[in-house]
Amino acid sequence: MRIKVDYSTSYDYSLLASDVIQLLRVEPCGHHDQHIVNWRLDTDTDGHLRRGHDVFGNVTHMFYADAPIRRLSLHVTGEVDTGETNGVLRGTAEPMPASIFLRTTLLSTPDAAIRDFARSLAKPDPIETCHALLTSLYEGMTFDADATHSHTDAAHAFRLKAGVCQDYSHIFLAAARVLGIPARYVSGHLVRADGLVTQPAGHAWVEAYMPDLGWVGFDPTNGMSTTDAYLRVAVGLDYLDAAPVRGARRGGGAETMVVSVTASDAHAPTLSAGPVTALAEAATQVQS
Repeated sequence: MRIKVDYSTSYDYSLLASDVIQLLRVEPCGHHDQHIVNWRLDTDTDGHLRRGHDVFGNVTHMFYADAPIRRLSLHVTGEVDTGETNGVLRGTAEPMPASIFLRTTLLSTPDAAIRDFARSLAKPDPIETCHALLTSLYEGMTFDADATHSHTDAAHAFRLKAGVCQDYSHIFLAAARVLGIPARYVSGHLVRADGLVTQPAGHAWVEAYMPDLGWVGFDPTNGMSTTDAYLRVAVGLDYLDAAPVRGARRGGGAETMVVSVTASDAHAPTLSAGPVTALAEAATQVQS
């Protein structure tokens, strides 16, 4: 599939904001089944943009505004060819050993309920275990964008039995790691089967390490293994390591963000909806 992405984020500040810095993880890496045809990042504000890589191998951009601003817009466009591998990754850069992804974080720390949940689904084969986690979360959770926020941890979302793809993924990570299965958070884009093209944010899922297969993608929000409709952008121990945009500033007063994410099959006709406006914290939360 050729996935076409058009992703814009705009910040409006009620007062002048100075020393604005943005850490961006919005450019995907190529690998055996993900070929970057073209990719571009633009901003409407004078500043410096420095490209690099983080410890997980993700492409990063650091943006430094040259002067105080009242508004900042970032615009990402690109096309990527993806291949169908039934969820199995091939040829990805792996600067970290798989065992690193057994570590817990504040957002993915299991409580007693998640530990019991994980152990109740454990199978002799780790891939069977991951499919059991996938199915159980898909069937047992309710997708609700109002139930959680970007700082909600796995234990809280599991008690609610509700949340967005970020929450589904954090619970999966916590449960898999309890069972000794390395698992990592993935942020990216999904060409949705229901035809919805323009969305309020990107998508998130997980990858688990299988001794005989390597890394395999699982999407608990949609109850399926990843396909060629998934475009991987960044990975990490949790959402904070793979968030598309994180930043800091001095002053600025109240902040409002407008986000519009379009992911579509470049060879198929599409319909689109308008952008979504939300408070900054809510808008930065990954949703599917």
